[in-house]
Amino acid sequence: MPFRQAGGAPAAAASASASSSSSVGIHHSAGLYGHEASMTDGGAQGTPAGSISSVAKSLLPARRRLRLDPSSKLYFPYQPGQQVRSAIRIKNTSKSHVAFKFQTTAPKSCFMRPPGAILAPGETIIATVFKFVEHPENNENVLQKCKVKFKILSLKVKGPMEYAPELFDEQRDQAVVEKILRVVFLDMDNPGPQLEKLNTQLAEAEAALEARKKPAEESGPKIVGEGLVIDEWKERRERYLAQQQVEVIDSV
Repeated sequence: MPFRQAGGAPAAAASASASSSSSVGIHHSAGLYGHEASMTDGGAQGTPAGSISSVAKSLLPARRRLRLDPSSKLYFPYQPGQQVRSAIRIKNTSKSHVAFKFQTTAPKSCFMRPPGAILAPGETIIATVFKFVEHPENNENVLQKCKVKFKILSLKVKGPMEYAPELFDEQRDQAVVEKILRVVFLDMDNPGPQLEKLNTQLAEAEAALEARKKPAEESGPKIVGEGLVIDEWKERRERYLAQQQVEVIDSV
């Protein structure tokens, strides 16, 4: 299933490894702990100490760049046969520009707006998530169990730029899984604080979307300035044409 990481080696393989010869044990140590093994061999195949620290850093959990609200769940109103919405607030808590991207295990029934974006340091955006709610099968209690999940990836970028999904393909090794969000349905017959908060965030998301759609011409001072420039250009053109006509008449 997508987003699920493979577990460890089978127990039989582990026991076989434990009962193998010492040479196999040396080969095993040359895997994850190869740098430490080479240092104990008298430095014949020694590696700089910096490489050891890089291995240690790779084993540590990545530092989060985004703060999510809700932090681990996406709440949807439970309305079978309808398309419902959820919302999540995403804030860039790092000191650099960060790109984020949505992924889901159910791309046929879900989509996000926006599916990704680039946030400046400290910038916040409320993303809207749409999902079609199917009717339950075999009297399944969907309110308590839903297999759909969402993943949010983050990627550090150099500065303000146009967002493109290809950024994550080009720098796949640098992308970090910020969070895996589980879908939770809300009972419409028993509304609670989650539903109230969801409605508030959805209203904020709609207001932000309308603000982005508003044409630039609606800003007062800019319109006046552009109008004055156009009027002056028209006057100059009319004077030029009139002068050309006078010169033609004089030549005749």
